[in-house]
Parts: sequence; C-alpha cells; structure tokens
Amino acid sequence: MSFESLPRGEPESLGVSSRAVEDFARAASERAAGLHGFMLLRRGVVAAEGAWAPFRLGFPHQLYSLSKSFASTAVGLLVEEGKLSVEDSLLSLFPEAAPKTVSPNLSAMKVKHLLTMTTGHAEDSTGRVVPERDPAKAFLALPVEREPGSTFVYNSGATFMLSAIVQKLSGKRLSAYLGPRLFDRIGIGGARWDRHPRGIDFGGWGLSVKLEDIARFGQLYLQKGLWRGERVVPEAWVDEATSKQVDNSTSQAPGTPPDWLQGYGYQFWRCRHGFYRGDGAFGQLCVVMPELDAVFVAFSGSPDIQAILDLVWDILVPGISKVESLPADPAAAKELAGTLAGLGMAPPAPADPSRAARPPVSAVRRKYRFGENWAGLDFLSFDFGPDRLRLGYRIRRHASKGNGLDGPLGFYRASGRTSIEIGYGAWIDGVSWLDGEGPKPASASGAWTSEDTFTAKIFMNRTPRVLALAFRFAGDTVTVSASLNVNMGPTSFPPLAGSSR
Repeated sequence: MSFESLPRGEPESLGVSSRAVEDFARAASERAAGLHGFMLLRRGVVAAEGAWAPFRLGFPHQLYSLSKSFASTAVGLLVEEGKLSVEDSLLSLFPEAAPKTVSPNLSAMKVKHLLTMTTGHAEDSTGRVVPERDPAKAFLALPVEREPGSTFVYNSGATFMLSAIVQKLSGKRLSAYLGPRLFDRIGIGGARWDRHPRGIDFGGWGLSVKLEDIARFGQLYLQKGLWRGERVVPEAWVDEATSKQVDNSTSQAPGTPPDWLQGYGYQFWRCRHGFYRGDGAFGQLCVVMPELDAVFVAFSGSPDIQAILDLVWDILVPGISKVESLPADPAAAKELAGTLAGLGMAPPAPADPSRAARPPVSAVRRKYRFGENWAGLDFLSFDFGPDRLRLGYRIRRHASKGNGLDGPLGFYRASGRTSIEIGYGAWIDGVSWLDGEGPKPASASGAWTSEDTFTAKIFMNRTPRVLALAFRFAGDTVTVSASLNVNMGPTSFPPLAGSSR
C-alpha cells in the first residue's frame, strides 16, 4: 500500500524562520548532538527537514520507548470500541495467570495504572517479566510493594502488559490491531514491531517506522485525533493521554533532566512550555506543540536527549511565529537549503591524507584467526583496495544473550559468515551484521588514524548505533577494540587479539 507524502512548504510561508532552522541544524552538528534526522511541521505542512548522512529520511528506524505512545493509542481505540475500560482490574483481564495468593495491592491494580506507570512496583519489571515463557503470569507474580496509583516508576513491563491486553481482547497482535485503525488511515506503511517468542508485540519498544510516519502520528494528536476531517482517535482519549495524569517530579532520581519532571499521561511525557511528547531511548522524539500548531520529530543516537530538547526550546521554538506567515527571506532560505543538504556524520579522518588509500602494514589480504573469546569471533579477513576495505568475518557460535552487547558486528544473536565494505573517508552503504533474522543494512567509513591502526565507523542505519572499531596491526597479529556511541548495555568491550599464523 502506498501513501501520499505530507505537503511541503517554504518556512517563512508557514511562519517559521529559515535562520532559526539553520541555527538549529548547525548547532546540532557543532555540538555533536547525535541527530540522525529531523522534521518540523507547521499547520500540517513540512516546514523543514534534514538528515545527517549516511542516514536518509526514508530509512525506517527503531523507536524504542516512543513505541509506548502507539501502544497507548491502541488502548484508547479498545476503550472506544467498548471492549475495555481504564478502570478494569488487571486480574479481571488475566484470571488464568493470577497467583495463588493475591495481595491487596495486586488486586487494586488497574489498566490506568499500567498507562500512567503507577503500578505500585518499586522498580521496572521488564527484566523480570519479558525473559519468562509466560510474561503475563510472571508480571502478576511480582511483589507489588506500593499502592497502585501512589508513585510513578517508569516501567516498560507495564506497557508490555498493555500490548498483551490488546492482543487478548482483539485477538490480534498490537501491530495488526493498529494496522487498519491507525497506520492505514494516516498513511503509515511498513511498520514493524518486534515481539516476544509467545507472539506478543513488545509494546513498550520494538516498533520501527520512518521519520515522516512519526510526524503523521504527532500531527494526528495535534489535531485531537482527526485526520483529513475523519475521526481516527477519540478526542477524549487524546486529551486524557496527553494531560498530566500523575506527578513525577518527586519520584525521579536526583539530577533528572527538567523535561522528565513535568508530569506523565498515558504513555506520553509532559514537557516544559506546555508541550507534550512521546520519546524513546537515545533521542527518538515526537514533540507536539499545541500553542504553536507545530510538531517536531527526530531520530537520534544520543546519550543526552535533554540536550536535543534544549536545542529545540532555545533555538527552534523562538523561530516559530504565531503569525500566519513571515516576509520571504530568499537569502536565508538559500543558506538553509545548503546547510540541510550538507548535513552529515563525520567519517574517521586519516592521520596522513596522502596515504589514506594504502595500508602502511603488510595487511593487504590477510586473515586473522581468534581463539575463544566473548564475541565468538572465528576470524577477520582484510582486503584493502584502492578506495575501500572489504572486511570479512565469521562467528563460530552464538554469543551469550547475557553479555549486554546488543549489536556489535552482529555478535549478538549472530552466527555465520559475512562481510562489509568500508570506504576511505566516505560512507559506503552495505550490509554489516546478522541478528538471526537476516542481514541488516549499514554504512561504513574508515581511515588509517596512525601508522599501525585502521579505525572504522559502522553506522547501523536503522538503529541509533554507530560502532567504532580500531584494528591495530603488529607483525602477525591484530588487536581489535570496539565501542558504541549508545547502547542499553556496555558501550566499550574487551579487546580481541588475532593471529595470521
């Protein structure tokens, strides 16, 4: 199914300053904010958009916890259909999974407590629930230390239970339920949601869509659930979901950024300035600005989401006027177009540009084998060509799922042989890793950053992650160091040593 793109317009014609957008894009680049792409809508029209190469605006991207706002929408649709109430008790929905002894706090837990992250659990339940064969039973078996509704504790396991509720009451996975009711109606195509082995979409994470799809979702909420004059989501649900349902200002850890202290709705965060948002780890953002009739969306790979929001508040928002339009500014518009066209992530820079295309060691075509190691890496092969390195590797066994790696070089859930092409000073699109479901696309660039070390960056372009690899050659050996810009687990890993003998 194909859908029409959102309309595009010149910034000033929509009351947006081209200079403010350019200042925002430049600041994001100069401060290494980790943005992959952004889009600004004004009155339902795209006023500005940009992508940092090698990312492209048409790439789907993992949303992490921004998925939660979509799960909330599904619950709202079930409520509208009369199949569910936010006042329904969780035990009434899963009586077959109830523990033998039911505590008063568990008995009091309702759907609205899942929605508002006030289940009464003292900590996030995800790690104790999702690995289990029957996650609903595991969730209900957990101790509920506090009275439901009393305390905000961010809890992705609660959103998983919302997904389980949608599937149980509708007979369809969350993504399938939303297909004809939301995705198809507002033009979101190709949505993919990761799921539990039991067949339940994770709900609180795992959704992948394109940046414009997030913009459509934000615009739908800005329009109180209407899309092209037709009701898609009940207005009452939009108001409830995006209002401050609970105070989270006193339950967060010291040092929590200010935009995580403004209140929480039904899987939506309140923001400063009267705005609200859905957000996911590492900067997946859908910010709705009702007073400005605007939506800002972004994909990122940043450990500091607040820094991105601060750029929006400090630079972009002041450039959105409340008037219908601004006087045309051709010079600013031309400068903005050039800035947006030139956005990109910096590839590794060679220590000696004159030797960028030739290795200073005898590693032109060499294979290095590795002993037992945490990554299960069998070998690396290096084929340095005139403009790129072809790096081959093989995994001899599945790496442990408990190592928290979640991605480097496909070591997580990977098994098999593959290769990637790494351009010298330029990004090359290709396939870099495997995860049990097949090859995954990536872009890679590298350079000789010292006499004996080749450094590569591999951008896993459907995710927030950039993998940095440093190969240090010495005689018949190579030492591999790996790190990630962001990760749910560790971001640096023990070095690996291989030999060509």
